[in-house]
Amino acid sequence: MESIVNQFKDIPTTCISDAMKGMNSLDPAIKPLQEEYKIAGRAYTVNLPANDNLAVLKAIKEAKPGDIVVIDAKGYMNNAIAGDFVVGMAQTMGLGGLVVDGVIRDSVDIKALRFPVFCRGTTVAASGKAGAGQTGVPISCGGAPVHPGDMIVGDADGVIVIPRASEQEVLQKALNKLAKDEERARSVLGNPDAVIRYIDRMLDAK
Repeated sequence: MESIVNQFKDIPTTCISDAMKGMNSLDPAIKPLQEEYKIAGRAYTVNLPANDNLAVLKAIKEAKPGDIVVIDAKGYMNNAIAGDFVVGMAQTMGLGGLVVDGVIRDSVDIKALRFPVFCRGTTVAASGKAGAGQTGVPISCGGAPVHPGDMIVGDADGVIVIPRASEQEVLQKALNKLAKDEERARSVLGNPDAVIRYIDRMLDAK
């Protein structure tokens, strides 16, 4: 049987968002460094103060292969939580991606790694390593609550969090939405008369 992680990876975040009635999506400013990146995996959470990334290294050591390291850096934009070396370590350990409510640096070299990073942007300055952060705790990332083990799905449109307790229900609803969207496209697109009939139905429903 296909794992639930792989099933979520095949579903657009837009369908998952519709299944969740728009809840639990991260701030839309958090985007992939390259739009073709698609992630799905269990959240391994990091809570960071501004200008400190030592807990990110701890998370890379602790997380399981395939986990998505989700970092609440409070949206801080002046200091990067990771550069290409840190991201390269995450890739070496088999992690599934990084999602950062903050910024990174060495963006060209990170893109060359082909390792999915979702963040608010880039900066030039590194973070310190005072060690004040925490790993494996509930966080808020990009305005969405994230608990360790929640399902994280991201693509070019953004990132969404599916609470573990409701992931089976959300999966089924998202699959149903995807099937309906595909059937609608087959029956309407490419046929001007079908487009008019569809629009008329939508207008008459109001």
